[in-house]
Amino acid sequence: MAKKNIDQNINQEKLSKTAYSLFDFTKKEKPFLIVICILVSVAAIITPYTYAAMWFGFALAAYSAIANDSIQTIGTFIASNQNRKWYWLWLFMGLIFVGTVTYSWLTLDGDVSYQRLTTKGLEKAPESFVFLQLAAPIVLLIMTRMRMPVSTTFLLLNVFTYKAGTILDVMFKSFVGYILAFAIAMVVWFALERFVKNYLKGQAKPYWMVLQWITSGTLWSVWIMQDAANIAVFLPRQLGLTEFLVYTGFVFVGLGFLFYLKGDKIQGIVNEKSNVTDVRAATIVDFVYAIILFYFKIYSSVPMSTTWVFIGLLGGRELAIAIGKHGKAKKKDAWRYRAFKLARNDVFKASIGLLVSLILAVIINEGVRNEILDYFR
Repeated sequence: MAKKNIDQNINQEKLSKTAYSLFDFTKKEKPFLIVICILVSVAAIITPYTYAAMWFGFALAAYSAIANDSIQTIGTFIASNQNRKWYWLWLFMGLIFVGTVTYSWLTLDGDVSYQRLTTKGLEKAPESFVFLQLAAPIVLLIMTRMRMPVSTTFLLLNVFTYKAGTILDVMFKSFVGYILAFAIAMVVWFALERFVKNYLKGQAKPYWMVLQWITSGTLWSVWIMQDAANIAVFLPRQLGLTEFLVYTGFVFVGLGFLFYLKGDKIQGIVNEKSNVTDVRAATIVDFVYAIILFYFKIYSSVPMSTTWVFIGLLGGRELAIAIGKHGKAKKKDAWRYRAFKLARNDVFKASIGLLVSLILAVIINEGVRNEILDYFR
């Protein structure tokens, strides 16, 4: 009986802590939650009006996708350039964005996605919208605020595809990307361990800053080639001049806001990793990541989750650094446990986004539902 009372007290204490945490969150995030309520209301009202819904969905997707995925591309760039004025960083990355999408638009007959949206199941532009398609980027905004590295590819593209096979292709390519990035990161950082210890000491030489800006700019451009589809999925597959200018201008301004906020709350995922504020470490991370993304760009035109590639890269790097550390066994175990925990947490959070995207895809798309039902018949 006494044990039962103790268990009840423990459960009540846990419930009280949960309730207090929820109350504390709503109090701290009151302005953000008000904005979310307004966006949900607007999405519900605007859904029947296709043209307005298209641009509303695009605007939400543009900011939420870049804000969430910023940790992959401009995250290390922001972390290692914290002492520089935000508007110089914005102009550098913003102009690279403009140049990259302009090249795609000019050479691919109005397509800004580098043909990622020509994949079967995504090649048709939406002719009408349902509420959950507009709600998907709002969900992404909430997850970004909660510092969850969600796959924007899964969350935004899956709700528009009408083929379950396309979803499986995207998932397969993304998971292969995670494994490859994890393995490459382990090998690279093991190989570089002695070099880093012997040569990357003290204050970084000025040329490292130049190298980092070049590498980060290249990575940003390659990322756009992969993930611009996540933003453009709401729009026609070929954009006219006016549509292209609105598309480019909105993202350019949104980037400025993101740089002004220094990456917002999700930037903490990058900042908690080992030495990413060091320009030399950031340069190496960006260089390896850019090579992997460029390989997958050439490999096939099927979209992929760059988020999974990035968390694989960081996870492999953290584990390699932890294993390579010297010290007492107890201390080494602690370093390895920390690396494993960080990698596990990132995968868990990314998996939540994947699960949400699959649920939305099944609810929204009749074609996906029918394919799944046919499989089990």
